[in-house]
Amino acid sequence: MLASNPDLHCHSTVSDGLLSPGEVVTRAAAHGVDLLALTDHDELGGLDEARRAAADVGLPFVNGVEISVSWGELTLHIVGLGFDATHPPLVRGLAQVRQGRDARAERMGEALAEIGIRGAYEGALKYVGNPALVSRSHFARYLVEIGAARDVKGVFDHYLVRGKPGYVEHEWARLEDALDWIHGAGGLAVIAHPGRYRLSGDELEQVFKRFHDLGGEAIEVVSGSQGRDCTLGFARVARRYGFLASRASDFHGPTESVTDIGRADPLPDDLTPVWSRL
Repeated sequence: MLASNPDLHCHSTVSDGLLSPGEVVTRAAAHGVDLLALTDHDELGGLDEARRAAADVGLPFVNGVEISVSWGELTLHIVGLGFDATHPPLVRGLAQVRQGRDARAERMGEALAEIGIRGAYEGALKYVGNPALVSRSHFARYLVEIGAARDVKGVFDHYLVRGKPGYVEHEWARLEDALDWIHGAGGLAVIAHPGRYRLSGDELEQVFKRFHDLGGEAIEVVSGSQGRDCTLGFARVARRYGFLASRASDFHGPTESVTDIGRADPLPDDLTPVWSRL
């Protein structure tokens, strides 16, 4: 598939975005996006609305999802693109990943209450578009509202990452399972925003190698939350492993995202874009 301004990673209110699936499509079209994937966290519920909206404005659209994966003590994210959204093992697998999210959210609220921030769970629910998916982002928006931090990033840094008082462990999918679900449904697997993981260079290399050995096809060489040096570094990774290259804003909303939808940097010219296989 040819595209000059693709955006293959963004979120709607079905997970932790601020706009509905249809509104995401409208904004993407207004910004000149010519190939879009909606990639809500562990959830396919926004794809039908987004696809209909995309058809209405003539915007090519591919199915997407961002799967949460446990890697040791960290959470990685694997984007699936161009898959059959009705494939039973994928649907069942994502449902399993979502199980326990609400209990985890309640425990996050209890942990924050222990340091004097009471009512955080109930406050987070005000920002939830999908009752089956309460995320750290919803807590972060509420904590900004009550003045616990200046912005969402500040909330994560001080409260919601490992070692901070509001962080609660959760067992996500295995990397093997995520790739099996995506590939079984006929899709391509992409390592999302590799520059965001708190891993050393050697540890990140282990992720790339394992992903490659399991048949993973692509990495986000360009992600909206990274700088040019990261892009050049991940371009080298793509060349070394033969990965396809993806381009994404990781857009969540106009007031939160570093990069707006359709505004990510271009890929280096010598890489093979993942959309050439979609």
